[in-house]
Amino acid sequence: MNQIRQMCEHPGRTTLPTPCTYRADPDAIASGLSGCATAKPVPPPCHGGCHSFACAILDALPQQIAVLAADGAIAAVNASWRHFDSADAQAQAESAAGNDHDYRAVFPAARAPSYEQARAAAEGIAAVLSGQAPLFAQDYACHSPTELRWFSMLVTPLEGGWDGAVITHTDITARRLAEADLRIAAIAFESSEGMFITDASGTILQVNQAFTTITGYSAGEAIGQRPSLLSSGRHDAQFYEAMWSTIDAHGNWDGEIWNRRKNGEVYPQRLSIAAVKGHHGEITHYVASLTDITVSKAASDEIKYLAFYDPLTRLPNRRLLLERLRQVLAAGVGSGRYSVLMFIDLDNFKTLNDTLGHNMGDLLLQQVAHRLEGCLRQGDTVARLGGDEFVVLVDGLSRQAVDAARQTETLTTKILDTLNAPYMLGARLCRSTPSIGATLFHDGLPVQPEELLMQADIAMYQAKQAGRNGMRFFDQGMQDTITARARLEERMRLAIEQQRFELHYQVQVDQDGRARGAEALLRWRQDDGSCVSPAEFIPLAEETGLILPLGHWVLEEACRQLRAWQHDVLTRDLVLAINVSARQFHQADFGTQVCNSLAEHGVAPDRLKLELTESLLLDNIEQTIASMQALKQLGVRFSLDDFGTGYSSLQYLKRLPLDQLKIDQSFVRELVHGASDEAIVLTIISIAHSLGLDVIAEGVETDSQRVLLVQLGCLHFQGYLFGRPVPAAEFVALLTDAAAQGAALPLSFVQQC
Repeated sequence: MNQIRQMCEHPGRTTLPTPCTYRADPDAIASGLSGCATAKPVPPPCHGGCHSFACAILDALPQQIAVLAADGAIAAVNASWRHFDSADAQAQAESAAGNDHDYRAVFPAARAPSYEQARAAAEGIAAVLSGQAPLFAQDYACHSPTELRWFSMLVTPLEGGWDGAVITHTDITARRLAEADLRIAAIAFESSEGMFITDASGTILQVNQAFTTITGYSAGEAIGQRPSLLSSGRHDAQFYEAMWSTIDAHGNWDGEIWNRRKNGEVYPQRLSIAAVKGHHGEITHYVASLTDITVSKAASDEIKYLAFYDPLTRLPNRRLLLERLRQVLAAGVGSGRYSVLMFIDLDNFKTLNDTLGHNMGDLLLQQVAHRLEGCLRQGDTVARLGGDEFVVLVDGLSRQAVDAARQTETLTTKILDTLNAPYMLGARLCRSTPSIGATLFHDGLPVQPEELLMQADIAMYQAKQAGRNGMRFFDQGMQDTITARARLEERMRLAIEQQRFELHYQVQVDQDGRARGAEALLRWRQDDGSCVSPAEFIPLAEETGLILPLGHWVLEEACRQLRAWQHDVLTRDLVLAINVSARQFHQADFGTQVCNSLAEHGVAPDRLKLELTESLLLDNIEQTIASMQALKQLGVRFSLDDFGTGYSSLQYLKRLPLDQLKIDQSFVRELVHGASDEAIVLTIISIAHSLGLDVIAEGVETDSQRVLLVQLGCLHFQGYLFGRPVPAAEFVALLTDAAAQGAALPLSFVQQC
């Protein structure tokens, strides 16, 4: 609604009419104010100055006052009225010309949205002038582009028998703004934050509902008390002295504090205190707002905790370990005392995790963490890097290297004994062993924590290589071995790219010396013509994953060779065996790879034999059986290599779709002179026959070994006695020579790589 005060300005403005600049006769107004009993019209306005006592009173009043005649014309205005409109020269000119002297005439012209208020004003004034209403009152806004203003209009009839009315406009802007401030303050005070107000001495005068919700104290219980009502006792006097010093210096304080609820619970709180000052700068009140940060602080603390600690075991993580290791290195400079860093890895943890489930694996890790903490002194560090890898940091050992090593051995013996004890994982009783690598350091050398971790890791790897469940110290020889291993890996990657690998074939014969098949053996020939031992590069290929591209190449090359052999009467009936690693076999698409290779080269599936090791049976046995059965249905054959050296379970063995068991050469080597080896070989042969499987012995080098194997029931052989592994051309030449001589193998063929 537009402002009534703007209703009667020049076109486009809607203020009240400009008050006239002439005045009524002073004597007439004076007698009217004195209350004459006879009704008389308002005397004509005077044009001179008003010096009467009545006029002086009107001019002294702060309100804007106008006197209307009975017809609504403005008869007189006071000084406040004239002063309010003095800035509008155009309005003064129109007033001097006698325009719109009837105060009521401007209201019908008021435009929306002020129309309703203007109409009410016009009707109210008319009702008072006609005697129909004893008075009329209305509040209205009179804003400008630069300020907000409000006024109150009061219309009352003239007394003393005079016809007309008095209109009073009072500026109520200050009151309206104060009321708005009070409403805003009331809304703010009842916010979600707890609030309380104290006087200058600290006595609580007022609290809001949120204060009661947070603290448990009602308004009646808190008002009149001091804020120490909430004290938790966790902060000393110096804390509060510092708080009030800040308030005195800056007028406010903000921070976290521990307070106590009415029920005694101590909780974290965000507290803000502001001093309220009077006109002369003196403190009159304190306003405090408080927020319960129990949840947010817990979340913040958890985030900070997770930055430095492992969430599963609650041990320090890698980040915190490296920080503590830097501190130990710095503190050790000049002390001469040794410290030790141990890298601990659980043996066969992946197998336990896969067979029992990750929840059981997590339980084991938590119990290992607890046991490790129990082995150490207060101040020592045990951390979890991830997976089943733990690190122990112990400083303050002897200044003598020999004594420090002895102290380390004592500690690792304690750790080994502790971690070897059985674990109760739910309802299961399980065992786990660790492999530990240790590296001693002193005088801040080496400088980099990461180098120490690498040394301990290398030593741990050596402990695993030595048979697990033991400890090894790091030495430079270990570093040299690792460096050589890294170089070999790089060379092997390059050899794969440059196709430096080839297959050699070792003949497999029956009891009559007739060739029945061959085993394809991978060879790596270097630029100088020498060969890298398979015992050197095969384990590395397994560890690095390079066995996958190598294994796929072997499969393709074997199928290509079988296709070539199909055109030769000497080789078309041979069965070619290739070795398949556990990692290769457990590929999701391994069966598809085999089928595609056989189909691409047009090879009958029963010409291919896959030799699997016993280690393959340790993981995912059900999936292994299903994969073997799918390939078996195609006609692919299976042989279990190195039987008797691993952990074969007869329960699983009878379910495997095998065609053959292969007696490991370690049993054949001492067969003639070792009764125990003979007993083992006889057992393997008996198991194979009982399961309806063929049996073949590898590593046969003498005729006495062959004769005894035949006597024990083994009728298939492979070894240097019959032929060494040779390239394909030389392999065919061996068979050709035997056929030409009309003789069975062995022949005196000794070509080797």
